[in-house]
Amino acid sequence: MASNIKPAERLSLVQEYYFSRKLKEVARLNAEGHDIISLAIGSPDMPPSPQTVERLCEVARRPDSHGYQPTMGTPELREAMAAFYQRWYGVNVDSASEVLPLIGSKEGILHLTLAFCNPGDRVLVPNPGYPTYTSLSKILGTEVVNYDLLEQDGWQPDFEQLEQMDLSRVKLLWTNYPNMPTGGRARRATYERLADFARRHGIVVVNDNPYSFILSEEHLSIMQIPGAKDCCIELNSMSKSHNMPGWRVGMCIANREFISWILKVKSNIDSGTFRGLQLAAAEALTTNDETWHRKANIETYRQRRVVAEEIMTALGCQYDANQVGMFLWGRIPDHYANAEQLTERILHEARVFITPGFIFGSRGERYIRMSLCAKQEKMQEALERIKSNNI
Repeated sequence: MASNIKPAERLSLVQEYYFSRKLKEVARLNAEGHDIISLAIGSPDMPPSPQTVERLCEVARRPDSHGYQPTMGTPELREAMAAFYQRWYGVNVDSASEVLPLIGSKEGILHLTLAFCNPGDRVLVPNPGYPTYTSLSKILGTEVVNYDLLEQDGWQPDFEQLEQMDLSRVKLLWTNYPNMPTGGRARRATYERLADFARRHGIVVVNDNPYSFILSEEHLSIMQIPGAKDCCIELNSMSKSHNMPGWRVGMCIANREFISWILKVKSNIDSGTFRGLQLAAAEALTTNDETWHRKANIETYRQRRVVAEEIMTALGCQYDANQVGMFLWGRIPDHYANAEQLTERILHEARVFITPGFIFGSRGERYIRMSLCAKQEKMQEALERIKSNNI
């Protein structure tokens, strides 16, 4: 390669995503015969509903299904997404102008930042929080300002801290309930305060809401708050709630003007999702009823949580039994210097991969996050390995 070719300066602001790096090591260990059990990534291991898969196959067999699709999404998918919000959250959404299908909600983080932020603007990011809020902001030249989530507050925003911050040049506040990584529950009172904060300070609050069906009997949305649509945006995803992570189907709910701004960005980046995926996603949103959600998202994960709690106890970690979502978040024992010291020991001695909390920010340095996306027998085997190695 010519020595005078250099990467863009923005690459110096970020590292390769932790899981991208670490999975290479796990793959090497597996190739060496170590049989690593992964309890690290939140990728549902169960399939979508049969009718969802059948709908995909049916549409894919049609000769007229393979052309470019509208970036705005098919009417069928937008209508199904709007109906989903009405059915489960009691929120009225205009399918023609207030919902935008996404190629996964992670894509939405990129599009929203491009649509609302100029280089040098600021965004408020929770600590601990989803790493992509930080990394994409840095890549796009936006300044990241952290606000704290504290265990003693149930991992809800510290509104006193937020009010005392210099909010000049702040365009977006990222929030995520039910919370990842901590499992902090969504609270209507928190949504009310977030909407009020957004309104008073001229800031757009973006609630990332992919976990409201996982171990949660109550489905909350920031859009349930009167007037929230004027100053808030909600991202949602079918990855977790409908067992479709690899399908990359998400949605953005906002007012008509916000959607038009985001669409202007999106239409210059992608050319629409395959029609079969869109119509199959519409099928899932329409036909996956309360019985399906209870079995897939509550009963299955509840059984796995029992084993996960046993693993946390075996490791000497403390956790909040009231947390929801598809992870278990626990505080490590004091004798470990940091979470990675513990997770590396678990990986190399017990051959179990668990996520250290430092990747979610400084407030996560003394925590680990365990995924429930593994069969119960695999989780049980992980427990036995940890016990037998006296970790």
